[in-house]
Amino acid sequence: MMDGRKSVLAGYRVLDLTRVLAGPWCTMTLGDFGAEVIKIENPEGGDDTRKWGPFTEGGLSVYYLMTNRNKRSVAIDLASSEGQAIAGRLASEADVVVENYRLGALRKFGLDYETVRTINPRVVYCSISGYGRDSPLAHLPGYDYVTQAEAGMMSFTGEPDGMPLKLPVPLIDLMAGMNATQSVLLALFERERTGQGQLIDISLLDAGVVGLLNAGSECLLTGESPRRLGNHHPAIVPYQMFRASDAPFVVGVGNDNQFRTLCNVVLQRPELAADARFATNAQRVAHRDFLVSELDRIFATRTAQAWVEAMRLAGLPVGKVRPVAEVLDAPEVVARGLIEEVTHPQMGALRLIGSPLKLAQTPPRTRYAPPLLGQHTREVLAELGMGPVEIDRLVSKGVAGAGA
Repeated sequence: MMDGRKSVLAGYRVLDLTRVLAGPWCTMTLGDFGAEVIKIENPEGGDDTRKWGPFTEGGLSVYYLMTNRNKRSVAIDLASSEGQAIAGRLASEADVVVENYRLGALRKFGLDYETVRTINPRVVYCSISGYGRDSPLAHLPGYDYVTQAEAGMMSFTGEPDGMPLKLPVPLIDLMAGMNATQSVLLALFERERTGQGQLIDISLLDAGVVGLLNAGSECLLTGESPRRLGNHHPAIVPYQMFRASDAPFVVGVGNDNQFRTLCNVVLQRPELAADARFATNAQRVAHRDFLVSELDRIFATRTAQAWVEAMRLAGLPVGKVRPVAEVLDAPEVVARGLIEEVTHPQMGALRLIGSPLKLAQTPPRTRYAPPLLGQHTREVLAELGMGPVEIDRLVSKGVAGAGA
């Protein structure tokens, strides 16, 4: 991975006071591009996700491994005065602090924004929470699943006659983490011009509401909440899943020209293209049930692979519904370098999904595998000027944890 080119964030220090996903995703991304990320964890268990399954054969959480590469783990008891002093020193030297504690929780540790900026006015301080720090619900915890419900996403996810469904992955956490990353980078850019840091307030609710996208805009403009349509698109037809003779596949015909190509070239049914009821997308939406019923009957006559090949040959958007294991081994995924192998201190060779950010001159690099709890405690404390005797004393008192 190392090719002599300098990482774009080399020289920047990040104090990571986050757990679970949104915060760790932000700090991992900063680490991917060269920032020095020091992850503070409780010696008694560490990041919550270290205890979330499934687990590797060595007992490591797959969830934790997903979001914590390119970090050094320092186990510090923030409830102790000595632990707070250590964290305060790290905050005083940090370019960026990212935290996702409950409202007011870091004030008693001297790690809240108002305290940190008095000793480090250049700090970019990113606070991630469920509802935002100035919200009437600011005191409540934030969880992706709850936010999917509260932000309205679940209300139109699922089959028309079924219960509302959550997304199967914590997408709002991911979006909040990406929002945090963008905000940190913008704040660092502004600091280059002014010399001043600033506070960033990121919330899961904001990410969820913005993530409503066209559904949210439609509701604002029409006053009507979107309804559940299953795998159908509310405004484009045919743009949905169909079942071939052996398996489902997805068709994404997004305009009138593509529909005519589908009918004339792929289906060999020119009469459908010539039917006035299907001449425009608006008319296809109005006559959705009849058209979809006819397409269901046609698509059931051949295999999914046959339809995919025919539609791709015609230049139409189409895809098989692939299991995850097939996706991760797919040639197009491998060609993009999305699967990387790192050396883990306990697991040895470890395959992870890498960064999707492709910068030609300053690419992401994996310098550290996801750390064991407290793996770098002694190393970081030594960098603060502490000797072995002092570090041993802190470890023996439980102020610090050195797991490796």
